[in-house]
Amino acid sequence: MTEPAAQTRTHENAPGVARLIALSDGIYAIAMTLLVIDVAVPAGLNDAAFHRALSDELPSLGAFALSFTLLSGFWRDHRRILASLPVESFVITELILLGLGLVALLPFPTGLLAEYASQPVAVALYAGAMAAIHAVHTALLLLTQRQVHPTPTSPAAVARRRLTAQLGSSVLVFGLSIPLAFVNTDAAMWFWVAVVPTHFVLGRFPRRPVPTP
Repeated sequence: MTEPAAQTRTHENAPGVARLIALSDGIYAIAMTLLVIDVAVPAGLNDAAFHRALSDELPSLGAFALSFTLLSGFWRDHRRILASLPVESFVITELILLGLGLVALLPFPTGLLAEYASQPVAVALYAGAMAAIHAVHTALLLLTQRQVHPTPTSPAAVARRRLTAQLGSSVLVFGLSIPLAFVNTDAAMWFWVAVVPTHFVLGRFPRRPVPTP
């Protein structure tokens, strides 16, 4: 989902940060596991019923694959953000907990998308959850930019701003798909694919270093 970050000093051994990392790893692991709970084929089916039930599970498998891929990207971004935090603060901690709460909730909109992809509300709720998680990570990067990179012209600072732009573009894509879902659900879901080329372009686009005041 995101390009590798430039080298930064990590603070994973700080007690507060270490606890947040342990908590986030656990929540991400549970959320990823719960995504597949509803994917099942009943036992004791004859050949025709088995193939029909297996076919019926394809939307659930698709929703699982999509959410697992996005959650993997969220987890990498989240861990990268936490590992580079020099200090923890009340605001940052609360923002991190908000993001983890949204991650824990993700199996619910994923299940709705699998079962009711033709319903605008289901597609809008899924897009809203994705936009919200991306927005939390974008806010975390913006709020900690100066703490992590006091020198704004360093390659690491530029790479972090590029990552922020990529995540911000994801907020825009998923956010725009919410009203689109009430017009055409298929178009809204296909619109999510725009995240891939947008991240690619922003990852390759040369950004000028911010001049030192």
